[in-house]
Amino acid sequence: MTLDRRRFIQTTLVGSAAMVLGGCTSSAKADSKDDNSGRKSKAKLNLSFQEGIPPGDTLNEKFDFMEEHGVVGFEPHGKPMLERLQEMKDALKGRDIKVSAICAGFDGFILSTDPEIRKQCRDTMEALIIGAGELQSVGVIIVPAFNNQVPVMPHTQETRDFLCEQFDEMGTFAHQHGTTVIFEPLNRKEAFYLRQVADAASICRDINNSGVKCMGDFWHMTWEENCDMGAFLSAGEHLQHVHIASRKRRSMPGEDGEADNYRNGFKGLKMMGYDKYVSFECGAQGDRNIVVPAALDLLRKQWEEA
Repeated sequence: MTLDRRRFIQTTLVGSAAMVLGGCTSSAKADSKDDNSGRKSKAKLNLSFQEGIPPGDTLNEKFDFMEEHGVVGFEPHGKPMLERLQEMKDALKGRDIKVSAICAGFDGFILSTDPEIRKQCRDTMEALIIGAGELQSVGVIIVPAFNNQVPVMPHTQETRDFLCEQFDEMGTFAHQHGTTVIFEPLNRKEAFYLRQVADAASICRDINNSGVKCMGDFWHMTWEENCDMGAFLSAGEHLQHVHIASRKRRSMPGEDGEADNYRNGFKGLKMMGYDKYVSFECGAQGDRNIVVPAALDLLRKQWEEA
């Protein structure tokens, strides 16, 4: 019998592709019986903006725009938040907008080899956590180390153990203030240590502290995840927040055309009964008065289709 090498390779590739696609969709099929369950019915697309997303010259003008367009979350950056805490509280009074996450703002980094830099990180994180508690935020986002932060601890089991110890303490402090600390995985161009949602979730599981959570960011997931749905499902109860942006230029969702497909990830969030925030962290190519409402329409449409 003569083996047709070309046909064998083609058949193998098709089979492999089917297995990969099956891996990304089999969970949806397996959980389809949960479509009418409490978990899925609990899921809700709560959209959130960082301060630079909506048009407007003042915080109140931005909040007016958000309320007009049904945006229910506000994600302030950490350092301005501490300086403008009362301003933010006043601007939020009587509005249908809550603070989602606090976007970083800490100094130093926790995986530094220098104890003083680590202390700087812990001290500034504690101040942010206290502020987050006052604003009733879901948590403070933190990255263990960016690529440009050196000297840094080696990528070893001892470093991971140290990280778990530090975040167990921070998580307890956050819980005391009614909030959490949230690990954010980044793509490899920005951070070497934590790149996938499952990695962050596994650390949360090892720490086993209700004050320690993780998040996913569609922009970083574009480069690091094989399947958005699988990434979110891997986090389970530890998923506390989600960032979103266009998938080529990190602009407004929709500005990168067909590439801006979030249905697979939304399907995973619906299966989990996710009811926290999906927050815009992105730039804009066009007029924000036009591209921001268009992005909201796109996400709501894809959420319904997921």
